[in-house]
Amino acid sequence: MYKRENTKQVHIGKVTVGRGANVSVQSMTKTFTQDIETTIAQINELAFSGCEIIRCAVPDIQAAKALKEICSRSPIPVVADIHFDYKLALEAAKYVHGLRINPGNIGSDERVKAVVEAAKEHCLPIRIGVNSGSLPHGLDNSYTLAEQLVEAALREIERLHKFDFDDIKISAKAFDIPTTEQAYLALARKVPYPLHVGITEAGTGYSGLIRSSVGIGSILSQGIGDTIRVSLATPPIEEVRAGWEILKSLNLRQKGVSIIACPTCGRAQAEIKNLALQIEEAFRTIDKPLKIAVMGCSVNGPGEAVAADLGIACGEGKGLLFVRGQKIAVIIEKDYITALLEQALLF
Repeated sequence: MYKRENTKQVHIGKVTVGRGANVSVQSMTKTFTQDIETTIAQINELAFSGCEIIRCAVPDIQAAKALKEICSRSPIPVVADIHFDYKLALEAAKYVHGLRINPGNIGSDERVKAVVEAAKEHCLPIRIGVNSGSLPHGLDNSYTLAEQLVEAALREIERLHKFDFDDIKISAKAFDIPTTEQAYLALARKVPYPLHVGITEAGTGYSGLIRSSVGIGSILSQGIGDTIRVSLATPPIEEVRAGWEILKSLNLRQKGVSIIACPTCGRAQAEIKNLALQIEEAFRTIDKPLKIAVMGCSVNGPGEAVAADLGIACGEGKGLLFVRGQKIAVIIEKDYITALLEQALLF
């Protein structure tokens, strides 16, 4: 079985990727990179929420030049997302911590070589980004889409090898989950490089979140993947939160609070949905890896949430406060959140 411990290790700024390092959470700014202040504000918000690597689009030379100030002020490593114009990569390489390119749309070997030399000069890794929407010409039409993704990635790796460059990370994403999973499984067996995992163009907040969670989760659960991005048509902070929830659900990493919420039934005497959302928001800035249960039944609640660190089993107007399954107090409804926060400080 593939194991991340066997991959080559690369460094994106201060973030280590591959060979047993933590799976890192990435996102991409959704601002105009040329708008430096708005871009920095979004990066700061994402970093505060747990984003560890941020990617910025570089559509023109103004955006490339803006990266100088953005990178100097960013609290997390910045990767430049480059397509078509190799000169943008050469400019961005002066400032950023990594490059994301598709060598196939950069152009000639001379242009690819120029980008590689810039990456070497500034000690930058390159992510080869292959996806189903931009496959190169000349692939065997008899191949499945997954096989074409793998073949395209191998070709691009070979182009970088030609110029004695192997500080590489790879992604091979599609919208279809089985296709993406097959591509990553094949790449994991064929190359030693760290893999960035995601489902491309996953969709809106609801459907995209489900698609990304299933796809990314199924790949990570097989020991494959070194960085992730949940691609959603939502504010990027939702991508970061979703990424962390995926890692937490697989016990790969822990950060902040996980809410265990009762789905409710005819026994429920409290509005659990709103209460759970209020508790989640109240604990948003707490980094302790706590499990907090919000249960709708004061009879079975503590037993059903025995895995939680602390929680509330709600009755009518009051509830049981419990810690690690042990009932410690009966509290009135208006004091639920305060009591939970006080107990959290004791952990």
